[in-house]
Amino acid sequence: MSKDTVILVVDDEREHADGIAEALEKLCGKAIAVYNGTDAFEIISNERVDVIVTDLKLGGDIDGLAILEEVNRQDGHTEVILITAYATIETCKEALKHGAYDYLVKPIDIDQLRTLVEQACRKASKAAGRQRRARSDEKEHFVFAGVRGSDAAIAGIFEVLRRVAPTNISVLIEGESGTGKELLAKALHENSDRWNKAFRPVNCAGFTETLLESELFGHVKGAFTGATGDRKGLFEIADKGTLFLDEIGDMPLNMQAKLLRVIEDGVVIPVGSHKPVVVDVRIISATNHDLGKLVGEKKFRQDLYFRIKGVSVSLPPLRKRPEDIRLLTEFFLKEAVEETGSAVKGITDAAIEILAGYEWPGNIRQLRNCIRTMVVMCEKGKLDVQDIPPEIHEVRRLPGSGRAGDLGGVSLNELEKQAIIDTLAKTGDNREKAARILGIGERTLYRKIREYNI
Repeated sequence: MSKDTVILVVDDEREHADGIAEALEKLCGKAIAVYNGTDAFEIISNERVDVIVTDLKLGGDIDGLAILEEVNRQDGHTEVILITAYATIETCKEALKHGAYDYLVKPIDIDQLRTLVEQACRKASKAAGRQRRARSDEKEHFVFAGVRGSDAAIAGIFEVLRRVAPTNISVLIEGESGTGKELLAKALHENSDRWNKAFRPVNCAGFTETLLESELFGHVKGAFTGATGDRKGLFEIADKGTLFLDEIGDMPLNMQAKLLRVIEDGVVIPVGSHKPVVVDVRIISATNHDLGKLVGEKKFRQDLYFRIKGVSVSLPPLRKRPEDIRLLTEFFLKEAVEETGSAVKGITDAAIEILAGYEWPGNIRQLRNCIRTMVVMCEKGKLDVQDIPPEIHEVRRLPGSGRAGDLGGVSLNELEKQAIIDTLAKTGDNREKAARILGIGERTLYRKIREYNI
């Protein structure tokens, strides 16, 4: 068995969990014992685990079957061995049908468990090998999973990040809220040599200074009111992986100094402790602020700015890349169909034209939510004009009216006439297509053309 093998033991009886972990430790590189399902979920989410040995019944809401379901949901190569009392053997047999490697009945025969674990590790190792080969093939073409764009600026960003991804250089991603900064950060991680380690995002604007320090560096029991036990910080959890510091421009100045020290030294000290912990974490940061301007205003430390800005990229807002609307819409449509089980097969050109004409103040996040809503509400085989939310369909930008919604002093008839003129011009005077975009019948359009003398 490989020295890199990781085994997780889950049992609410602490002595039993520790005893099994100790018995298995000689077989692998690391055996971790946890005593509840919540801690097991955290380990599974943040660290590669080859084999899980878990009791079926655990104190709390998360049992062994829930852990098995979580492993299946993550679609990894982890194998699960269940431990049960005699009365629940039928449940375990059912679990085998859902992907469990095997089960053992209490009292545990350690030699039998070791044999099972060795077999499960070999299976997990083969699966991991296939996954690494698949990722190697994928890297030859290098794609950013979940990130789409044909715009020239986006292509330039992809080229920069393609070169940066395999390195440990810090990256700063700038852009408005909703432009996909976290998606880009996740894609960087997935295309790095740290892909099989933890990727942990944290919103620096979502915590007070004290809580942010605890979130990043961890704390020991009694460090402050409410600290009822030791807790690892995200730096320690993301060791050998990637930490994504979102909205770093909103981080308090005192925390900026502490963060800089950790980045430079590679050492964290949990709140209330004097024991240093060595960490190896790649930093990717994001902000919707102009950090250079904040530095000039003494609201952001210059030394930290230069430390996190190894390479910087600026994501353009969606309103500046309308040619990407179709590409993004088709991607989000496929994603929403898979998520909801919908029978929707596509989207009409008329609907795409309306989406491309909207300014998307919420950027990609707003478009994604819009498409998901359309898919859920659609009653036909294709998304069409009538499926577009009213706030997007009805608020159109008209010549001379300024931004969408700046329509003061314009009558409804003038708006309708201008909308028809605008749409006919956009469609090359194709009245059938214009009627679809406007959401009215062709006869109604002909009548309006005559009525307004267009």
